[in-house]
Amino acid sequence: MMSARLPADPRLRALLGIGAVVLAFSLVLFVIARLTPSPHGPVSSSFATSPQGLAAYAALLEREGRPVRRIVTPVRDRRPALGETLVVLDPDVIEEDEARAIGAWVRSGGRLVAGGRGDAGWLEQVLGSPPRWEEDPPRAHAAALVPVSETAGVNAVATADGGGWHSLGGALPAVGPADAPLVVVARSGKGSVALLADASPLQNRLLGSADGAALGLGLAGDRPVAFLETVHGYGVARGLSALPERVKWALLGLLAAGLLALWTAGRRLGPAEDDDTPPAPARIEYVEALAAALARTKSPNKESK
Repeated sequence: MMSARLPADPRLRALLGIGAVVLAFSLVLFVIARLTPSPHGPVSSSFATSPQGLAAYAALLEREGRPVRRIVTPVRDRRPALGETLVVLDPDVIEEDEARAIGAWVRSGGRLVAGGRGDAGWLEQVLGSPPRWEEDPPRAHAAALVPVSETAGVNAVATADGGGWHSLGGALPAVGPADAPLVVVARSGKGSVALLADASPLQNRLLGSADGAALGLGLAGDRPVAFLETVHGYGVARGLSALPERVKWALLGLLAAGLLALWTAGRRLGPAEDDDTPPAPARIEYVEALAAALARTKSPNKESK
């Protein structure tokens, strides 16, 4: 039976040792990630499994027969189908040309569910005079106000973050209170809009509380649902940016190990040094030179005879 032997060169052994350490470290990270998955994802993203994500809402819609898809291409580049409900909640930022594209899609017959906490100025491109969002305390039970399709099966919903709509204009308050409603509905051209001042009733943490699930189904309607994920930082990635984070960290570790190996090898080699000891002559040349010297030094007595 043959046993594997390490290379005699210490530099190769060092490289093999570093590679083994990096491989073991990567395997440990992989096992930990598999055994202890943690919730993550942006606020109100359908990809997010954190308490403030909408992954459970997307799963509920699919279970109830609504086809669900995630959009990672801007609406200005590719519009959703007119028969879909577009969900845009708690966006990080919406540029003006993207807001105009969403508004044009709604007016041509689309349905939009939008809102959340923060700046709602982009809604001016969707509604001529949108309601104004203001900070309000969370409500334990926000009651349904009118019998519209959005409130079918909804008596009351709980909220966690707060916020309400003011200066409603032509919008109809659907879920109360009436002076600062949580949900308003409006028409825009041929399309319809439902605005939430606080998206927490649809998030993972509250979807199963009170009538949060019924509200989510009513807002979606009997349509396929498209979650716009570009507003949460998702999009088409190319090159190194398309690699998963774990792969990026593994490559970074390999690069660091390679640099360490080069630094170690450089210290071992160092600059060339002069050898003060003269090398021994080659044996054959030494013997031939000695024989020639002896041949030239013949005894004078032997020459006279």
